[in-house]
Amino acid sequence: MATAVGARIVGDEQVAVSGIASIANAAPGDLVFVDEEKHMEAALLGAATAVIAGEFAQSAQSPKPLLIVQNPRLAFAWAAKLIAGPARGRIGIHPRAVVHESVDLGEEVSVDALAVIHEDVSIGDRTWIGTGCILGSGVTVGEDCQIYPNVTIYSGTRVGSRVIVHAGAVLGSDGFGYVRNPATGTHEKFPQIGKLEIEDHVEIGANSTVDRGALETTRIGYGTKIDNLVHIGHNCQIGDNVIIAAQAGFSGSITIEDNVIVGGQVGVGERACIKEGVLLGGQSGVLPKKILRGKGIAFWGTPAKPLRKYLRTLAALAKLGKSEPGQ
Repeated sequence: MATAVGARIVGDEQVAVSGIASIANAAPGDLVFVDEEKHMEAALLGAATAVIAGEFAQSAQSPKPLLIVQNPRLAFAWAAKLIAGPARGRIGIHPRAVVHESVDLGEEVSVDALAVIHEDVSIGDRTWIGTGCILGSGVTVGEDCQIYPNVTIYSGTRVGSRVIVHAGAVLGSDGFGYVRNPATGTHEKFPQIGKLEIEDHVEIGANSTVDRGALETTRIGYGTKIDNLVHIGHNCQIGDNVIIAAQAGFSGSITIEDNVIVGGQVGVGERACIKEGVLLGGQSGVLPKKILRGKGIAFWGTPAKPLRKYLRTLAALAKLGKSEPGQ
Protein backbone atom coordinates (compact mmCIF):
# COMPACT_ATOMS: atom_id res chain seq x y z
CA MET A 1 0.00 0.00 0.00
CA ALA A 2 2.74 2.45 0.97
CA THR A 3 4.62 1.80 -2.26
CA ALA A 4 1.49 2.29 -4.35
CA VAL A 5 0.66 5.68 -2.84
CA GLY A 6 4.25 6.88 -2.44
CA ALA A 7 4.15 6.95 1.37
CA ARG A 8 6.83 6.57 4.03
CA ILE A 9 5.80 4.16 6.80
CA VAL A 10 6.21 4.94 10.49
CA GLY A 11 5.40 1.85 12.56
CA ASP A 12 4.53 -1.76 11.78
CA GLU A 13 4.78 -2.46 8.04
CA GLN A 14 3.04 -5.84 8.32
CA VAL A 15 -0.37 -4.59 9.48
CA ALA A 16 -3.16 -5.45 7.01
CA VAL A 17 -6.03 -3.13 6.07
CA SER A 18 -9.22 -4.29 4.39
CA GLY A 19 -11.48 -1.23 4.29
CA ILE A 20 -11.65 2.56 4.19
CA ALA A 21 -13.67 4.92 6.36
CA SER A 22 -13.95 8.37 7.88
CA ILE A 23 -12.31 8.87 11.25
CA ALA A 24 -15.68 8.89 13.04
CA ASN A 25 -16.98 5.72 11.40
CA ALA A 26 -13.79 3.66 11.27
CA ALA A 27 -13.65 0.07 12.52
CA PRO A 28 -10.68 -2.27 13.04
CA GLY A 29 -9.13 -3.08 9.67
CA ASP A 30 -9.99 0.33 8.18
CA LEU A 31 -7.66 2.94 6.74
CA VAL A 32 -8.37 6.64 7.37
CA PHE A 33 -6.67 9.88 6.35
CA VAL A 34 -5.83 13.15 8.10
CA ASP A 35 -5.04 16.27 6.09
CA GLU A 36 -5.14 18.75 8.99
CA GLU A 37 -3.06 18.39 12.14
CA LYS A 38 -6.00 19.31 14.36
CA HIS A 39 -7.69 15.98 13.45
CA MET A 40 -4.63 13.84 14.19
CA GLU A 41 -5.50 13.03 17.79
CA ALA A 42 -8.98 11.80 16.85
CA ALA A 43 -7.50 9.50 14.21
CA LEU A 44 -4.96 8.04 16.63
CA LEU A 45 -7.57 7.44 19.33
CA GLY A 46 -10.13 6.02 16.92
CA ALA A 47 -10.69 2.42 15.87
CA ALA A 48 -8.90 2.62 12.49
CA THR A 49 -5.98 0.25 11.98
CA ALA A 50 -3.78 2.65 9.98
CA VAL A 51 -3.65 6.36 9.13
CA ILE A 52 -2.54 8.29 6.06
CA ALA A 53 -1.29 11.67 7.25
CA GLY A 54 0.69 14.71 6.09
CA GLU A 55 4.26 15.65 6.93
CA PHE A 56 3.02 17.21 10.19
CA ALA A 57 2.61 13.67 11.60
CA GLN A 58 6.14 12.41 11.00
CA SER A 59 7.18 12.81 14.65
CA ALA A 60 3.84 11.75 16.16
CA GLN A 61 3.83 9.04 18.84
CA SER A 62 1.39 6.58 17.35
CA PRO A 63 0.23 3.11 18.44
CA LYS A 64 -0.78 2.38 14.84
CA PRO A 65 1.17 2.62 11.57
CA LEU A 66 1.27 5.96 9.80
CA LEU A 67 1.67 6.46 6.06
CA ILE A 68 3.32 9.86 5.66
CA VAL A 69 2.67 11.65 2.36
CA GLN A 70 2.58 15.18 1.01
CA ASN A 71 -1.08 15.02 -0.06
CA PRO A 72 -3.07 12.73 2.27
CA ARG A 73 -6.41 13.17 0.50
CA LEU A 74 -4.96 12.17 -2.88
CA ALA A 75 -3.07 9.22 -1.38
CA PHE A 76 -6.28 8.05 0.33
CA ALA A 77 -8.10 8.15 -3.03
CA TRP A 78 -5.40 5.96 -4.56
CA ALA A 79 -5.49 3.60 -1.59
CA ALA A 80 -9.27 3.29 -1.85
CA LYS A 81 -8.96 1.98 -5.41
CA LEU A 82 -6.54 -0.71 -4.25
CA ILE A 83 -8.73 -1.80 -1.34
CA ALA A 84 -12.22 -1.53 -2.78
CA GLY A 85 -11.50 -2.26 -6.44
CA PRO A 86 -13.92 -1.43 -9.26
CA ALA A 87 -17.65 -2.10 -9.04
CA ARG A 88 -18.65 -4.98 -11.30
CA GLY A 89 -20.98 -7.94 -11.59
CA ARG A 90 -19.94 -11.53 -11.96
CA ILE A 91 -17.50 -12.26 -14.76
CA GLY A 92 -19.23 -13.59 -17.86
CA ILE A 93 -22.54 -13.12 -19.66
CA HIS A 94 -25.71 -13.43 -17.59
CA PRO A 95 -28.20 -15.92 -19.10
CA ARG A 96 -30.81 -13.17 -19.31
CA ALA A 97 -28.56 -10.75 -21.20
CA VAL A 98 -28.92 -10.43 -25.00
CA VAL A 99 -25.57 -10.31 -26.78
CA HIS A 100 -25.37 -10.41 -30.57
CA GLU A 101 -23.12 -13.11 -31.97
CA SER A 102 -20.93 -10.53 -33.73
CA VAL A 103 -19.95 -8.76 -30.49
CA ASP A 104 -16.22 -8.75 -29.74
CA LEU A 105 -15.79 -9.38 -26.01
CA GLY A 106 -12.45 -8.98 -24.23
CA GLU A 107 -11.24 -11.11 -21.35
CA GLU A 108 -13.10 -11.11 -18.01
CA VAL A 109 -15.96 -8.97 -19.31
CA SER A 110 -19.13 -8.85 -17.18
CA VAL A 111 -22.58 -8.38 -18.74
CA ASP A 112 -25.45 -8.35 -16.24
CA ALA A 113 -29.07 -9.43 -16.66
CA LEU A 114 -31.34 -7.66 -19.17
CA ALA A 115 -28.47 -5.84 -20.87
CA VAL A 116 -28.80 -5.72 -24.68
CA ILE A 117 -25.64 -5.58 -26.80
CA HIS A 118 -26.27 -5.06 -30.51
CA GLU A 119 -24.21 -6.14 -33.52
CA ASP A 120 -20.57 -5.19 -34.10
CA VAL A 121 -20.01 -3.87 -30.57
CA SER A 122 -16.51 -4.16 -29.11
CA ILE A 123 -15.99 -4.36 -25.32
CA GLY A 124 -12.50 -4.32 -23.79
CA ASP A 125 -10.99 -6.50 -21.08
CA ARG A 126 -12.44 -6.40 -17.55
CA THR A 127 -15.26 -4.01 -18.46
CA TRP A 128 -18.58 -4.33 -16.64
CA ILE A 129 -21.93 -3.68 -18.36
CA GLY A 130 -24.69 -3.30 -15.75
CA THR A 131 -28.29 -4.49 -15.66
CA GLY A 132 -30.57 -3.05 -18.32
CA CYS A 133 -27.87 -1.28 -20.33
CA ILE A 134 -28.32 -0.93 -24.10
CA LEU A 135 -25.35 -0.65 -26.45
CA GLY A 136 -26.28 0.17 -30.03
CA SER A 137 -24.62 -1.24 -33.12
CA GLY A 138 -20.98 -0.37 -33.67
CA VAL A 139 -20.37 0.95 -30.14
CA THR A 140 -16.81 0.60 -28.83
CA VAL A 141 -16.08 0.43 -25.08
CA GLY A 142 -12.49 0.18 -23.86
CA GLU A 143 -10.84 -1.71 -21.02
CA ASP A 144 -11.68 -1.53 -17.30
CA CYS A 145 -14.85 0.51 -17.79
CA GLN A 146 -17.79 0.54 -15.38
CA ILE A 147 -21.13 1.05 -17.13
CA TYR A 148 -23.77 1.19 -14.40
CA PRO A 149 -27.38 -0.05 -14.83
CA ASN A 150 -29.76 1.40 -17.40
CA VAL A 151 -27.15 3.35 -19.38
CA THR A 152 -28.01 3.77 -23.07
CA ILE A 153 -25.16 4.17 -25.57
CA TYR A 154 -26.34 5.00 -29.08
CA SER A 155 -24.87 3.50 -32.25
CA GLY A 156 -21.42 4.64 -33.31
CA THR A 157 -20.30 5.98 -29.93
CA ARG A 158 -16.72 5.32 -28.86
CA VAL A 159 -15.93 5.07 -25.14
CA GLY A 160 -12.28 4.93 -24.06
CA SER A 161 -10.70 2.89 -21.28
CA ARG A 162 -11.19 3.24 -17.51
CA VAL A 163 -14.36 5.25 -18.07
CA ILE A 164 -17.18 5.27 -15.49
CA VAL A 165 -20.75 5.96 -16.64
CA HIS A 166 -23.38 6.11 -13.89
CA ALA A 167 -26.94 4.86 -13.98
CA GLY A 168 -29.40 6.32 -16.44
CA ALA A 169 -26.91 8.28 -18.52
CA VAL A 170 -27.56 8.54 -22.28
CA LEU A 171 -24.59 8.82 -24.63
CA GLY A 172 -24.79 9.65 -28.31
CA SER A 173 -28.44 10.67 -28.61
CA ASP A 174 -29.53 13.13 -31.30
CA GLY A 175 -28.74 16.79 -30.79
CA PHE A 176 -31.51 19.38 -30.55
CA GLY A 177 -31.20 20.69 -34.09
CA TYR A 178 -34.08 21.93 -36.25
CA VAL A 179 -34.61 24.19 -39.26
CA ARG A 180 -37.76 26.32 -39.34
CA ASN A 181 -39.82 26.22 -42.50
CA PRO A 182 -41.05 29.83 -42.88
CA ALA A 183 -43.82 28.79 -45.24
CA THR A 184 -45.49 26.47 -42.75
CA GLY A 185 -44.01 27.50 -39.40
CA THR A 186 -42.96 23.92 -38.76
CA HIS A 187 -39.54 22.81 -37.55
CA GLU A 188 -37.75 20.23 -39.67
CA LYS A 189 -35.18 18.01 -38.01
CA PHE A 190 -31.60 18.77 -39.07
CA PRO A 191 -29.48 15.64 -39.68
CA GLN A 192 -27.86 14.25 -36.53
CA ILE A 193 -25.43 11.74 -38.03
CA GLY A 194 -22.16 12.66 -36.33
CA LYS A 195 -20.32 10.74 -33.64
CA LEU A 196 -19.52 10.88 -29.94
CA GLU A 197 -16.04 10.14 -28.63
CA ILE A 198 -15.29 9.83 -24.92
CA GLU A 199 -11.61 9.58 -24.05
CA ASP A 200 -9.91 7.62 -21.27
CA HIS A 201 -10.45 8.19 -17.52
CA VAL A 202 -13.70 10.13 -17.97
CA GLU A 203 -16.53 9.85 -15.42
CA ILE A 204 -20.13 10.74 -16.33
CA GLY A 205 -22.76 11.16 -13.63
CA ALA A 206 -26.21 9.64 -13.27
CA ASN A 207 -28.90 10.77 -15.73
CA SER A 208 -26.50 12.99 -17.67
CA THR A 209 -26.82 13.21 -21.46
CA VAL A 210 -24.19 13.79 -24.13
CA ASP A 211 -25.39 14.30 -27.70
CA ARG A 212 -23.62 13.03 -30.81
CA GLY A 213 -22.44 15.60 -33.34
CA ALA A 214 -24.82 16.79 -36.02
CA LEU A 215 -22.43 16.32 -38.96
CA GLU A 216 -19.23 16.30 -36.91
CA THR A 217 -18.06 14.75 -33.61
CA THR A 218 -18.82 15.62 -29.99
CA ARG A 219 -15.72 14.94 -27.89
CA ILE A 220 -15.16 14.59 -24.13
CA GLY A 221 -11.46 14.88 -23.29
CA TYR A 222 -9.15 12.76 -21.16
CA GLY A 223 -9.80 12.77 -17.42
CA THR A 224 -12.88 15.00 -17.53
CA LYS A 225 -15.41 14.50 -14.72
CA ILE A 226 -19.09 15.24 -15.31
CA ASP A 227 -21.58 15.33 -12.43
CA ASN A 228 -25.21 14.16 -12.37
CA LEU A 229 -27.93 15.74 -14.53
CA VAL A 230 -25.59 17.54 -16.92
CA HIS A 231 -26.50 18.07 -20.58
CA ILE A 232 -23.88 18.49 -23.30
CA GLY A 233 -25.22 19.39 -26.74
CA HIS A 234 -24.10 18.35 -30.20
CA ASN A 235 -20.66 19.23 -31.59
CA CYS A 236 -19.32 20.34 -28.19
CA GLN A 237 -15.58 19.98 -27.66
CA ILE A 238 -14.79 19.41 -23.97
CA GLY A 239 -11.06 19.44 -23.15
CA ASP A 240 -8.92 17.39 -20.78
CA ASN A 241 -9.36 17.35 -17.01
CA VAL A 242 -12.47 19.54 -17.05
CA ILE A 243 -14.78 19.50 -14.00
CA ILE A 244 -18.52 20.05 -14.60
CA ALA A 245 -20.88 20.16 -11.60
CA ALA A 246 -24.52 19.06 -11.52
CA GLN A 247 -27.30 20.56 -13.63
CA ALA A 248 -24.98 22.48 -15.96
CA GLY A 249 -26.21 22.78 -19.54
CA PHE A 250 -24.28 23.33 -22.76
CA SER A 251 -25.80 24.30 -26.11
CA GLY A 252 -24.36 23.12 -29.40
CA SER A 253 -20.85 23.71 -30.78
CA ILE A 254 -19.33 24.97 -27.52
CA THR A 255 -15.60 24.69 -26.84
CA ILE A 256 -14.42 24.11 -23.28
CA GLU A 257 -10.63 24.04 -23.11
CA ASP A 258 -8.45 22.03 -20.69
CA ASN A 259 -8.63 22.38 -16.89
CA VAL A 260 -11.81 24.47 -16.82
CA ILE A 261 -14.02 24.21 -13.71
CA VAL A 262 -17.77 24.68 -14.22
CA GLY A 263 -20.04 25.16 -11.20
CA GLY A 264 -23.55 23.80 -10.73
CA GLN A 265 -26.46 25.06 -12.85
CA VAL A 266 -24.19 26.98 -15.24
CA GLY A 267 -25.67 27.62 -18.68
CA VAL A 268 -23.50 28.17 -21.75
CA GLY A 269 -24.89 29.45 -25.05
CA GLU A 270 -24.11 28.03 -28.48
CA ARG A 271 -20.64 28.52 -30.00
CA ALA A 272 -19.27 30.07 -26.82
CA CYS A 273 -15.65 29.33 -25.90
CA ILE A 274 -14.31 28.92 -22.37
CA LYS A 275 -10.51 29.18 -22.47
CA GLU A 276 -8.06 27.05 -20.50
CA GLY A 277 -8.13 27.25 -16.71
CA VAL A 278 -11.23 29.46 -16.36
CA LEU A 279 -13.50 28.95 -13.32
CA LEU A 280 -17.26 29.46 -13.75
CA GLY A 281 -19.24 30.02 -10.55
CA GLY A 282 -22.57 28.30 -9.92
CA GLN A 283 -25.60 29.56 -11.88
CA SER A 284 -23.43 31.67 -14.18
CA GLY A 285 -24.65 32.29 -17.70
CA VAL A 286 -22.37 32.57 -20.74
CA LEU A 287 -23.96 34.24 -23.75
CA PRO A 288 -23.80 32.64 -27.22
CA LYS A 289 -20.47 33.14 -29.08
CA LYS A 290 -18.92 34.74 -26.00
CA ILE A 291 -15.24 34.02 -25.25
CA LEU A 292 -14.09 33.85 -21.62
CA ARG A 293 -10.33 33.80 -21.06
CA GLY A 294 -7.90 34.02 -18.16
CA LYS A 295 -6.27 31.00 -16.52
CA GLY A 296 -7.25 30.85 -12.85
CA ILE A 297 -9.77 33.70 -13.18
CA ALA A 298 -13.23 33.13 -11.70
CA PHE A 299 -16.31 34.36 -13.58
CA TRP A 300 -19.76 34.78 -12.07
CA GLY A 301 -23.23 36.05 -12.89
CA THR A 302 -25.28 36.40 -16.07
CA PRO A 303 -23.77 37.46 -18.36
CA ALA A 304 -20.66 36.00 -16.72
CA LYS A 305 -18.05 38.56 -15.67
CA PRO A 306 -14.76 38.35 -13.78
CA LEU A 307 -15.62 37.92 -10.11
CA ARG A 308 -14.31 41.31 -8.94
CA LYS A 309 -16.26 43.12 -11.63
CA TYR A 310 -19.37 41.11 -10.80
CA LEU A 311 -19.09 41.96 -7.08
CA ARG A 312 -18.61 45.65 -7.88
CA THR A 313 -21.78 45.52 -9.98
CA LEU A 314 -23.70 43.94 -7.08
CA ALA A 315 -22.41 46.61 -4.71
CA ALA A 316 -23.49 49.38 -7.08
CA LEU A 317 -26.96 47.86 -7.42
CA ALA A 318 -27.24 47.61 -3.63
CA LYS A 319 -26.44 51.33 -3.32
CA LEU A 320 -29.04 52.20 -5.93
CA GLY A 321 -31.62 50.20 -4.00
CA LYS A 322 -30.83 52.07 -0.78
CA SER A 323 -31.22 55.42 -2.53
CA GLU A 324 -34.83 54.69 -3.45
CA PRO A 325 -37.47 56.60 -1.42
CA GLY A 326 -38.61 54.71 1.63
CA GLN A 327 -35.48 52.53 1.81
